Amino acid sequence: MRYIDLFAGAGGFSEGFKRAGFEPIAHVEVDLAACFTLKTRLAYYYLMENEKIDIYLQYLRGTVNRKQLYSHIPFHILQQVINLPISDKNNPKIFQLIDKLKGSNKVDIIVGGPPCQAYSLVGRARDKNGMKDDHRNYLYIQYGRFLKKYSPKVFVFENVIGLLSAQEGKYFRNIQRYFRRLGYIVKPVIVNANEFGVLQNRRRVIIIGYQKDIHVPVNEFVHGSSCNYTVKSIFQDLPAITAGGGKDKFLNYTTDINNYLRSAKIRNGIGILTQHVARPHTEQDKEIYKITINKWERYQERLDYNHLPERLQSHRNKKSFLDRFKVVADDLRWSQTVVAHIAKDGHYYIHPDIKQNRSLSIREAARLQSFPDDFYFEGVQEDHNRTSAFRQIGNAVPPLMAEKIANKVAEYLK
Repeated sequence: MRYIDLFAGAGGFSEGFKRAGFEPIAHVEVDLAACFTLKTRLAYYYLMENEKIDIYLQYLRGTVNRKQLYSHIPFHILQQVINLPISDKNNPKIFQLIDKLKGSNKVDIIVGGPPCQAYSLVGRARDKNGMKDDHRNYLYIQYGRFLKKYSPKVFVFENVIGLLSAQEGKYFRNIQRYFRRLGYIVKPVIVNANEFGVLQNRRRVIIIGYQKDIHVPVNEFVHGSSCNYTVKSIFQDLPAITAGGGKDKFLNYTTDINNYLRSAKIRNGIGILTQHVARPHTEQDKEIYKITINKWERYQERLDYNHLPERLQSHRNKKSFLDRFKVVADDLRWSQTVVAHIAKDGHYYIHPDIKQNRSLSIREAARLQSFPDDFYFEGVQEDHNRTSAFRQIGNAVPPLMAEKIANKVAEYLK
């Protein structure tokens, strides 16, 4: 079965569907750095499936560069990544490229979700017009253009829960009507990634659309079951680093694999640790981090920004976002939601070890999203990837959740 990934980002949806046995036709993504990430992941799968994984391992070790890695990959595979914005202007070109890639094959499923900032509760709170005029409110129409063109049996559309309440529900009602006009039964379900084995509290709405001649019992397969591990599981085998420390390529693990990392397919036999890199912090931020960690360790309490010493309060806004400094507590069963803001600063994602006194590394954030350790996040410039990697991770669909949804979709498409 074959799929198209729209608004693909780093490819969290694709990773899950690929694991479930689906084959990608195309990934459409506007962000160039994310497109390099998608190409690198395609390279991984091609080399693994053709028993040439040593070439990919050389890339993770830094002994070959990106250009050399891609030189081993057939051109038609790298062409699956289409770096264009989805729009009425570009869609004819995108359709032309996809038609060439798919040949006579059918498109069985379309996955993906438009950028969510226009629907998010935080985004609306920060924008003076409540995001009413944001063009991203209407990207679902562009999604529908692909449904109309390729008529897949099923589509899976992911977004923030705020989609359901934006403009008092007006946008979602419009989305439902639009997809129904295209011939799909539309079922929205609220899910939490922690129900699928992801160690993160990440509530999202999944819209399943399916053609009228197919019965898909949506409520049956979108709810999984949470696991009994704690967030500590993602930190246990990683070397200690301090703010500004770590290494992109590469480090060694400090302990053997634990049960969670095995069951979640995060460590899958490749003993090379990449992108365990932490951003640098100011002395003031590091002082606040220590206060935040101590408060959690001693009292199991979160920091209220207004309770900091006056000399450490540099933000003017003292009425909202008062939990802007927050520890990723390793004694809880899941972390706070990882979002794209992690690319701007790490204050909401403080590592729980006071000796390291830093925010999360790229690899730690990726693990919270359930990305495997052999998944490499690219930048536009090779070796300049920290900010883009964090952004891609925060915007992604957790692969572990995507895989479990994909497995259920596959059952009803057979």
